[in-house]
Amino acid sequence: MTKTQTLLHIDASAQVGDRSHTRKLTRSFVDRWTGIRPQDRIIRRDVGRSPIPAIDQDWIAAAFTNPEDRTPAMIERLALSDELVDEVIAADVIIMGVPMYNYGVPAALKGWIDHIARIGRTFSFDLARGDIPIEPILSGKSLVVMSARGEFGFEPGGMRAHMNTLDPALAACAHYFGVAREDIHTITIEYQEFKDARYRRSVAEAEAAVPALVDRLADPLQRAA
Repeated sequence: MTKTQTLLHIDASAQVGDRSHTRKLTRSFVDRWTGIRPQDRIIRRDVGRSPIPAIDQDWIAAAFTNPEDRTPAMIERLALSDELVDEVIAADVIIMGVPMYNYGVPAALKGWIDHIARIGRTFSFDLARGDIPIEPILSGKSLVVMSARGEFGFEPGGMRAHMNTLDPALAACAHYFGVAREDIHTITIEYQEFKDARYRRSVAEAEAAVPALVDRLADPLQRAA
């Protein structure tokens, strides 16, 4: 029997439809995946269209109160966060559409991350561990990032690598999602603001890379079934 996998599909672009490269890439990834593995479950979360509210002092107070001591108001304040964390826990593969906004992640996705980073649910904290008190609770998941950037050269060693705060932020927070650094896969479109041959080539290469990545990630699951 083929084991069912769960994909968590997150879009963070403020653009909609075909105006968004990242939405097109994530849709292509999910369509290809379900074509290979139609039995798998897809959870969709569009934080670009429905942004996650920022955390505040009430949220922080609730999150850092022992569950058995939370008031009804605290439980209500954490309800959305609990729903988001449950989606991450259920996922085997997290596929994110993440455009680069002002050299970093969209605010909508940062809000999602802040709600996912939950003590007692996605990480534990113990000062007995010394200088590394945080330990991930989740593990074994893969993260696929579909990104688009107006400029270029953000890769390590590139002319704008020092300006890229998007990729390092996702890598730094991946342990909250149960993802090891070696299990992060990124496909990127660059030169978007230039609209020249380099841009068209970047789009074509990214679109061609999607099915190859799906096949690479899904095939071992098929063979293991």
